[in-house]
Amino acid sequence: MRRAIGIDVHRTFGEVVFWENGRLRHAGRIDMTRTALEGFGKTLLVSDEVVLEATGNSIAVSRGLTPFVARVIIANPLQVKAIAQAHVKTDKIDAGTLASLQAAGYLPQIWTPDAETERKRRLVARRYQIVRHRTRLKNEVHSILHAHLIPKCPHADLFNARGPAWLAAHQLPDDERATIDRHVRELDRLAEDLALLDREIAQDAIEDSAVNRLMTITGVNLAVAAGIVAAIGDISRFNSPQKLVSYFGLNPRVRQSGLGAAHHGRISKVGRSHARAMLVEAAWAAAKAPGPLHAFFVRIRARRGHQIAAVAVARKLTVLCWHLLTKGEDYLWARPALVANKTPVKAKPCGGRKCGQP
Repeated sequence: MRRAIGIDVHRTFGEVVFWENGRLRHAGRIDMTRTALEGFGKTLLVSDEVVLEATGNSIAVSRGLTPFVARVIIANPLQVKAIAQAHVKTDKIDAGTLASLQAAGYLPQIWTPDAETERKRRLVARRYQIVRHRTRLKNEVHSILHAHLIPKCPHADLFNARGPAWLAAHQLPDDERATIDRHVRELDRLAEDLALLDREIAQDAIEDSAVNRLMTITGVNLAVAAGIVAAIGDISRFNSPQKLVSYFGLNPRVRQSGLGAAHHGRISKVGRSHARAMLVEAAWAAAKAPGPLHAFFVRIRARRGHQIAAVAVARKLTVLCWHLLTKGEDYLWARPALVANKTPVKAKPCGGRKCGQP
Protein backbone atom coordinates (compact mmCIF):
# COMPACT_ATOMS: atom_id res chain seq x y z
CA MET A 1 0.00 0.00 0.00
CA ARG A 2 1.41 3.34 -1.07
CA ARG A 3 1.18 6.25 1.35
CA ALA A 4 2.20 9.88 0.95
CA ILE A 5 2.51 12.05 4.05
CA GLY A 6 2.31 15.81 3.63
CA ILE A 7 3.70 18.03 6.41
CA ASP A 8 3.07 21.77 6.51
CA VAL A 9 6.16 22.81 8.47
CA HIS A 10 6.23 25.84 10.76
CA ARG A 11 8.80 27.07 13.26
CA THR A 12 7.47 25.11 16.23
CA PHE A 13 5.07 22.53 14.80
CA GLY A 14 4.05 20.70 11.63
CA GLU A 15 0.57 19.81 10.38
CA VAL A 16 0.40 16.20 9.11
CA VAL A 17 -1.99 14.77 6.51
CA PHE A 18 -1.85 11.19 5.15
CA TRP A 19 -2.82 10.23 1.60
CA GLU A 20 -3.98 6.58 1.48
CA ASN A 21 -5.89 4.89 -1.35
CA GLY A 22 -7.04 8.20 -2.81
CA ARG A 23 -8.26 9.62 0.50
CA LEU A 24 -6.80 12.23 2.81
CA ARG A 25 -6.63 11.67 6.56
CA HIS A 26 -5.68 14.36 9.03
CA ALA A 27 -3.15 13.12 11.62
CA GLY A 28 -2.80 16.20 13.83
CA ARG A 29 0.35 18.11 14.67
CA ILE A 30 3.88 17.20 15.64
CA ASP A 31 6.44 19.38 17.41
CA MET A 32 9.47 20.52 15.43
CA THR A 33 12.03 18.94 17.75
CA ARG A 34 14.43 16.06 17.16
CA THR A 35 12.72 13.91 19.79
CA ALA A 36 9.26 14.48 18.36
CA LEU A 37 10.41 13.84 14.79
CA GLU A 38 12.13 10.61 15.81
CA GLY A 39 9.00 9.45 17.61
CA PHE A 40 6.83 10.31 14.60
CA GLY A 41 9.25 8.58 12.24
CA LYS A 42 9.00 5.31 14.19
CA THR A 43 5.25 5.23 13.52
CA LEU A 44 5.74 5.37 9.73
CA LEU A 45 6.35 2.56 7.26
CA VAL A 46 9.61 2.05 5.41
CA SER A 47 7.69 2.43 2.13
CA ASP A 48 6.18 5.83 3.02
CA GLU A 49 7.01 9.06 1.19
CA VAL A 50 7.12 12.28 3.22
CA VAL A 51 6.62 15.64 1.51
CA LEU A 52 7.28 19.14 2.87
CA GLU A 53 7.91 22.58 1.42
CA ALA A 54 11.30 24.29 1.44
CA THR A 55 11.61 26.43 4.58
CA GLY A 56 14.34 27.46 6.97
CA ASN A 57 14.25 24.16 8.88
CA SER A 58 13.19 21.80 6.08
CA ILE A 59 16.70 20.32 5.67
CA ALA A 60 16.83 19.39 9.37
CA VAL A 61 13.33 17.87 9.22
CA SER A 62 14.29 15.89 6.12
CA ARG A 63 17.40 14.45 7.75
CA GLY A 64 15.46 13.58 10.89
CA LEU A 65 12.84 11.55 9.00
CA THR A 66 15.00 10.03 6.23
CA PRO A 67 16.10 6.93 8.26
CA PHE A 68 12.47 5.84 8.80
CA VAL A 69 10.86 6.17 5.33
CA ALA A 70 11.55 5.41 1.69
CA ARG A 71 12.38 9.03 0.92
CA VAL A 72 11.70 12.60 1.98
CA ILE A 73 10.87 15.11 -0.78
CA ILE A 74 11.29 18.87 -0.37
CA ALA A 75 8.98 20.80 -2.71
CA ASN A 76 9.49 24.17 -4.35
CA PRO A 77 6.88 26.41 -2.63
CA LEU A 78 6.57 28.83 -5.56
CA GLN A 79 5.79 26.08 -8.04
CA VAL A 80 3.41 24.34 -5.63
CA LYS A 81 1.49 27.60 -5.28
CA ALA A 82 1.29 27.97 -9.07
CA ILE A 83 0.03 24.41 -9.56
CA ALA A 84 -2.48 24.26 -6.70
CA GLN A 85 -3.82 27.74 -6.02
CA ALA A 86 -6.55 27.53 -3.36
CA HIS A 87 -9.09 30.15 -2.29
CA VAL A 88 -9.25 28.60 1.16
CA LYS A 89 -5.81 28.19 2.69
CA THR A 90 -5.13 26.44 5.99
CA ASP A 91 -2.31 24.31 7.34
CA LYS A 92 -4.41 21.18 6.91
CA ILE A 93 -5.25 22.03 3.29
CA ASP A 94 -1.61 22.82 2.49
CA ALA A 95 -0.41 19.51 3.91
CA GLY A 96 -3.11 17.63 2.00
CA THR A 97 -2.13 19.43 -1.21
CA LEU A 98 1.49 18.32 -0.82
CA ALA A 99 0.45 14.71 -0.26
CA SER A 100 -1.98 14.72 -3.19
CA LEU A 101 0.55 16.25 -5.61
CA GLN A 102 3.13 13.64 -4.65
CA ALA A 103 0.63 10.82 -5.08
CA ALA A 104 -0.34 12.16 -8.53
CA GLY A 105 3.29 12.66 -9.59
CA TYR A 106 2.99 16.44 -10.03
CA LEU A 107 5.12 17.58 -7.12
CA PRO A 108 7.84 20.08 -8.14
CA GLN A 109 10.67 19.01 -5.86
CA ILE A 110 14.03 20.70 -5.29
CA TRP A 111 17.53 19.26 -5.17
CA THR A 112 18.67 18.56 -1.61
CA PRO A 113 22.40 19.18 -1.02
CA ASP A 114 24.55 16.93 1.12
CA ALA A 115 25.75 18.01 4.57
CA GLU A 116 29.13 19.32 3.34
CA THR A 117 27.60 21.41 0.55
CA GLU A 118 25.02 22.78 2.98
CA ARG A 119 27.82 23.80 5.38
CA LYS A 120 29.64 25.64 2.60
CA ARG A 121 26.42 27.40 1.66
CA ARG A 122 25.99 28.57 5.24
CA LEU A 123 29.51 29.99 5.30
CA VAL A 124 28.91 31.88 2.06
CA ALA A 125 25.55 33.18 3.30
CA ARG A 126 27.10 34.44 6.55
CA ARG A 127 29.87 36.18 4.65
CA TYR A 128 27.30 37.84 2.40
CA GLN A 129 25.34 39.07 5.44
CA ILE A 130 28.48 40.57 7.00
CA VAL A 131 29.38 42.35 3.76
CA ARG A 132 25.86 43.79 3.50
CA HIS A 133 25.99 44.95 7.14
CA ARG A 134 29.32 46.68 6.53
CA THR A 135 27.93 48.43 3.46
CA ARG A 136 24.91 49.65 5.42
CA LEU A 137 27.11 51.09 8.19
CA LYS A 138 29.37 52.85 5.69
CA ASN A 139 26.36 54.35 3.93
CA GLU A 140 25.05 55.68 7.24
CA VAL A 141 28.39 57.38 7.94
CA HIS A 142 28.41 58.95 4.47
CA SER A 143 24.82 60.16 4.94
CA ILE A 144 25.80 61.89 8.22
CA LEU A 145 28.67 63.69 6.49
CA HIS A 146 26.40 64.67 3.61
CA ALA A 147 23.78 66.07 6.01
CA HIS A 148 26.38 68.38 7.55
CA LEU A 149 27.84 69.60 4.23
CA ILE A 150 31.16 67.85 4.70
CA PRO A 151 32.84 67.28 1.31
CA LYS A 152 33.83 63.90 -0.05
CA CYS A 153 36.92 62.34 1.48
CA PRO A 154 39.93 63.04 -0.79
CA HIS A 155 41.48 59.68 0.07
CA ALA A 156 40.59 56.44 -1.66
CA ASP A 157 38.54 55.18 1.28
CA LEU A 158 37.12 57.03 4.27
CA PHE A 159 37.59 53.94 6.44
CA ASN A 160 41.25 53.23 5.70
CA ALA A 161 44.25 54.31 7.79
CA ARG A 162 44.12 57.97 6.68
CA GLY A 163 40.35 58.36 6.80
CA PRO A 164 39.85 58.82 10.58
CA ALA A 165 42.46 61.59 10.76
CA TRP A 166 40.74 63.46 7.93
CA LEU A 167 37.36 62.97 9.60
CA ALA A 168 38.60 64.28 12.96
CA ALA A 169 39.50 67.62 11.35
CA HIS A 170 35.83 68.41 10.59
CA GLN A 171 33.28 69.81 13.03
CA LEU A 172 30.29 67.60 13.84
CA PRO A 173 27.65 67.62 16.61
CA ASP A 174 28.55 65.46 19.58
CA ASP A 175 25.74 62.95 18.95
CA GLU A 176 26.72 62.56 15.28
CA ARG A 177 30.39 62.13 16.23
CA ALA A 178 29.42 59.44 18.75
CA THR A 179 27.34 57.66 16.08
CA ILE A 180 30.23 57.65 13.63
CA ASP A 181 32.65 56.36 16.29
CA ARG A 182 30.19 53.57 17.15
CA HIS A 183 29.88 52.61 13.49
CA VAL A 184 33.65 52.61 13.01
CA ARG A 185 34.11 50.28 15.99
CA GLU A 186 31.45 47.99 14.57
CA LEU A 187 33.18 48.01 11.19
CA ASP A 188 36.46 46.98 12.82
CA ARG A 189 34.74 44.07 14.55
CA LEU A 190 33.01 43.00 11.34
CA ALA A 191 36.35 43.12 9.52
CA GLU A 192 37.73 40.58 11.99
CA ASP A 193 34.70 38.31 11.51
CA LEU A 194 35.00 38.62 7.75
CA ALA A 195 38.68 37.67 7.86
CA LEU A 196 37.86 34.53 9.88
CA LEU A 197 35.13 33.51 7.45
CA ASP A 198 37.37 34.13 4.44
CA ARG A 199 40.04 31.95 6.02
CA GLU A 200 37.57 29.14 6.65
CA ILE A 201 36.17 29.37 3.12
CA ALA A 202 39.70 29.35 1.69
CA GLN A 203 40.68 26.24 3.66
CA ASP A 204 37.73 24.36 2.15
CA ALA A 205 38.18 25.69 -1.38
CA ILE A 206 41.93 25.63 -1.90
CA GLU A 207 41.94 21.91 -2.81
CA ASP A 208 38.70 22.08 -4.83
CA SER A 209 39.42 21.74 -8.54
CA ALA A 210 36.12 23.40 -9.48
CA VAL A 211 36.94 26.48 -7.40
CA ASN A 212 40.43 26.71 -8.87
CA ARG A 213 38.97 26.40 -12.36
CA LEU A 214 36.50 29.24 -11.82
CA MET A 215 39.24 31.46 -10.43
CA THR A 216 40.82 31.51 -13.88
CA ILE A 217 37.95 33.78 -14.97
CA THR A 218 38.69 37.49 -14.86
CA GLY A 219 36.98 39.13 -11.89
CA VAL A 220 36.21 35.89 -10.02
CA ASN A 221 38.18 35.65 -6.77
CA LEU A 222 38.31 32.79 -4.29
CA ALA A 223 35.26 33.89 -2.26
CA VAL A 224 33.11 34.29 -5.38
CA ALA A 225 34.27 30.99 -6.87
CA ALA A 226 33.60 29.11 -3.62
CA GLY A 227 30.15 30.71 -3.35
CA ILE A 228 29.22 29.76 -6.91
CA VAL A 229 30.41 26.16 -6.50
CA ALA A 230 28.51 25.81 -3.22
CA ALA A 231 25.34 27.21 -4.80
CA ILE A 232 25.59 24.92 -7.85
CA GLY A 233 26.43 21.71 -6.02
CA ASP A 234 26.35 19.05 -8.73
CA ILE A 235 26.76 20.74 -12.13
CA SER A 236 25.35 17.68 -13.92
CA ARG A 237 21.82 18.55 -12.74
CA PHE A 238 21.87 21.51 -15.17
CA ASN A 239 21.70 20.16 -18.72
CA SER A 240 22.19 23.59 -20.33
CA PRO A 241 23.70 26.97 -19.38
CA GLN A 242 20.24 28.53 -19.61
CA LYS A 243 19.10 26.28 -16.75
CA LEU A 244 21.92 27.59 -14.57
CA VAL A 245 21.13 31.19 -15.54
CA SER A 246 17.52 30.62 -14.51
CA TYR A 247 18.63 28.99 -11.25
CA PHE A 248 20.51 32.17 -10.33
CA GLY A 249 17.59 34.38 -11.36
CA LEU A 250 19.54 36.20 -14.08
CA ASN A 251 17.14 35.34 -16.90
CA PRO A 252 14.87 38.18 -18.14
CA ARG A 253 11.11 37.94 -17.79
CA VAL A 254 9.34 37.45 -21.13
CA ARG A 255 5.73 38.43 -21.87
CA GLN A 256 4.14 37.41 -25.17
CA SER A 257 0.60 36.59 -26.24
CA GLY A 258 -0.98 35.74 -29.57
CA LEU A 259 0.78 37.26 -32.58
CA GLY A 260 2.26 40.12 -30.60
CA ALA A 261 5.96 40.66 -30.14
CA ALA A 262 7.69 39.30 -27.08
CA HIS A 263 8.56 41.88 -24.42
CA HIS A 264 11.65 41.25 -22.29
CA GLY A 265 11.58 42.79 -18.83
CA ARG A 266 13.80 42.79 -15.77
CA ILE A 267 15.58 39.70 -14.51
CA SER A 268 13.44 37.26 -12.53
CA LYS A 269 15.60 37.32 -9.34
CA VAL A 270 14.20 33.89 -8.49
CA GLY A 271 16.89 31.61 -7.11
CA ARG A 272 20.09 31.82 -5.10
CA SER A 273 20.32 35.51 -4.16
CA HIS A 274 23.78 35.15 -2.58
CA ALA A 275 25.30 33.66 -5.71
CA ARG A 276 23.56 36.24 -7.90
CA ALA A 277 25.00 39.08 -5.83
CA MET A 278 28.47 37.53 -6.05
CA LEU A 279 28.20 37.19 -9.82
CA VAL A 280 27.24 40.85 -10.18
CA GLU A 281 30.17 41.79 -7.94
CA ALA A 282 32.48 39.72 -10.14
CA ALA A 283 30.96 41.35 -13.23
CA TRP A 284 31.98 44.81 -12.03
CA ALA A 285 35.52 43.58 -11.42
CA ALA A 286 35.67 41.88 -14.84
CA ALA A 287 34.40 45.05 -16.52
CA LYS A 288 37.46 46.97 -15.28
CA ALA A 289 40.06 44.50 -16.54
CA PRO A 290 41.07 44.20 -20.21
CA GLY A 291 39.68 41.23 -22.06
CA PRO A 292 36.55 39.91 -23.81
CA LEU A 293 34.33 40.55 -20.78
CA HIS A 294 35.42 44.19 -20.66
CA ALA A 295 34.67 44.58 -24.37
CA PHE A 296 31.25 43.01 -23.88
CA PHE A 297 30.52 45.37 -20.97
CA VAL A 298 31.50 48.45 -22.99
CA ARG A 299 29.35 47.35 -25.92
CA ILE A 300 26.24 46.81 -23.76
CA ARG A 301 26.86 49.97 -21.73
CA ALA A 302 26.82 52.11 -24.87
CA ARG A 303 23.27 50.94 -25.67
CA ARG A 304 21.63 50.15 -22.30
CA GLY A 305 23.63 51.80 -19.52
CA HIS A 306 26.17 50.54 -17.01
CA GLN A 307 23.70 48.82 -14.61
CA ILE A 308 22.16 46.64 -17.30
CA ALA A 309 25.63 46.01 -18.73
CA ALA A 310 26.85 44.69 -15.36
CA VAL A 311 23.90 42.27 -15.10
CA ALA A 312 24.55 41.15 -18.69
CA VAL A 313 28.17 40.40 -17.79
CA ALA A 314 26.98 38.46 -14.72
CA ARG A 315 24.79 36.36 -16.99
CA LYS A 316 27.75 35.85 -19.34
CA LEU A 317 29.84 34.72 -16.35
CA THR A 318 27.16 32.19 -15.41
CA VAL A 319 27.20 30.69 -18.90
CA LEU A 320 30.99 30.63 -18.79
CA CYS A 321 30.97 28.86 -15.41
CA TRP A 322 28.66 26.16 -16.78
CA HIS A 323 30.95 25.47 -19.75
CA LEU A 324 34.12 25.38 -17.65
CA LEU A 325 32.66 23.06 -15.01
CA THR A 326 30.93 20.80 -17.54
CA LYS A 327 33.89 20.45 -19.88
CA GLY A 328 36.57 20.47 -17.16
CA GLU A 329 38.57 23.25 -18.82
CA ASP A 330 40.14 26.49 -17.61
CA TYR A 331 39.25 29.92 -18.95
CA LEU A 332 40.93 30.45 -22.32
CA TRP A 333 41.73 34.13 -21.63
CA ALA A 334 43.10 33.48 -18.14
CA ARG A 335 46.02 35.63 -17.01
CA PRO A 336 48.42 33.46 -14.96
CA ALA A 337 49.78 36.35 -12.90
CA LEU A 338 46.32 37.43 -11.76
CA VAL A 339 45.23 33.85 -11.08
CA ALA A 340 48.31 33.34 -8.89
CA ASN A 341 47.39 36.42 -6.84
CA LYS A 342 43.92 35.01 -6.17
CA THR A 343 45.22 31.75 -4.73
CA PRO A 344 46.24 31.92 -1.04
CA VAL A 345 49.71 30.68 -0.24
CA LYS A 346 49.77 27.57 1.91
CA ALA A 347 51.67 27.93 5.16
CA LYS A 348 54.61 25.54 5.25
CA PRO A 349 54.94 23.51 8.47
CA CYS A 350 57.86 24.51 10.65
CA GLY A 351 58.89 24.11 14.25
CA GLY A 352 60.67 25.94 17.01
CA ARG A 353 61.04 29.71 17.19
CA LYS A 354 61.81 30.25 13.49
CA CYS A 355 58.11 30.84 12.81
CA GLY A 356 57.72 33.19 15.72
CA GLN A 357 56.02 30.52 17.81
CA PRO A 358 56.99 29.90 21.45
